[in-house]
Amino acid sequence: MATAMKQNLIDAGCTEASAEDVERLYQSGQTTEAMRKLRLLRCDLMEALHRSQRKVDCLDFLIRQTEKEIKSTCERR
Repeated sequence: MATAMKQNLIDAGCTEASAEDVERLYQSGQTTEAMRKLRLLRCDLMEALHRSQRKVDCLDFLIRQTEKEIKSTCERR
């Protein structure tokens, strides 16, 4: 059965191997190294978040442009 730490890491999107690695480091008292890995995992998630945000921004732009075109077309009729 997964520990709370391992389950939390898996819930955060970490691989099973990454979660086990961090947990092993923490359990063996290598908390500084465990913290370093946690920060790296967090950076990876933040990068993914920013990539997703850029995609959403692109879609928002297209939605606004399409709405403007629809409004313009309606006003010309």
